[in-house]
Amino acid sequence: MTVTIGRRELLVALGGAAAAWPLAARAQQPIRRVGILLGLAADDPESSRRVTVFAQSLQQLGWSEGRDLHVEYRWGAGDVGLLQKHAAELVALAPDVIVANGDSAMGPLQQATRTVPIVFVNVSDPVGGGFVASLAQPGGNVTGFTAFEFTLSAKWLELLKDIAPRVTRVAVIRDPTVPGGVGQFAAIQGAAVTSGVQLVPVDMRSNAEIDRGVTAFARQPNGGLITTSPRSAVHRSTIIALAARYRLPAVFPYRYDVTSGGLIAYGADIVDQYRHAAAYVDRILKGEKPADLPVQAPTKYELVINLKTAKVLGIEVPPTLLARADEVIE
Repeated sequence: MTVTIGRRELLVALGGAAAAWPLAARAQQPIRRVGILLGLAADDPESSRRVTVFAQSLQQLGWSEGRDLHVEYRWGAGDVGLLQKHAAELVALAPDVIVANGDSAMGPLQQATRTVPIVFVNVSDPVGGGFVASLAQPGGNVTGFTAFEFTLSAKWLELLKDIAPRVTRVAVIRDPTVPGGVGQFAAIQGAAVTSGVQLVPVDMRSNAEIDRGVTAFARQPNGGLITTSPRSAVHRSTIIALAARYRLPAVFPYRYDVTSGGLIAYGADIVDQYRHAAAYVDRILKGEKPADLPVQAPTKYELVINLKTAKVLGIEVPPTLLARADEVIE
């Protein structure tokens, strides 16, 4: 199903600014077209946060829906076939630029076009994925913002041991179809050697696959979870429920995992990346080329802890860890 946010809905997000412009003034402005392809479902609260911040950022940069801008939104809801369909639809609309969230959206878009400018957010390894030639000089029609650096993956294991020292076995829930997953797992392996932790990979191509993998893993004691992929957003309810069912302390990559009931998260502020993506869209609409805009690493990271979940799991969070947290959910 195609879900489109049209002029009326985006006017609400932009505070109705465009409605105040006289019709004659609007007619004098060329309408620029922007497409957005997200992997989440349209009714996911995280979708609303990202869309709202992106729209507000464009407004602050001087763009107004209905006056000089039209935005087409599409959601994949974790469905690869749907993402491919929506990617083709957006390219067919001949937009001036497309914003893509995650590797799962970038793959279909790159297959659909090598000319339409694309700005990505939340991509794990844009060079390894073949989306850009290099971070400093993307070289084609694509640029954007990475989800994290591989060294962060080792940090997840460190946090898991800090909050649950008894853990000696860790299931790493990963997306085997994403090139960045290999580098992430390797970084966690390096840290596991020094900490004496056994790693068990669990693929996340579907909720059923995650359920089978975690259920089998939980048959032995002293286990914990690490979730690595940007695609985990689609499966976060399943992962959080499994962690609760088997009383497994779990580390996640994003704040929204913890606000949804996860134990602890450390990673980039993805909503903040939509602010930066709006700035890149603005620059492209004003004539700059993606090839000349370097891919940027995250500048803002968040450590979030859910004390309610810790209490359910019987975990007492160390005061030193609480003191480092950017947000504590009680």
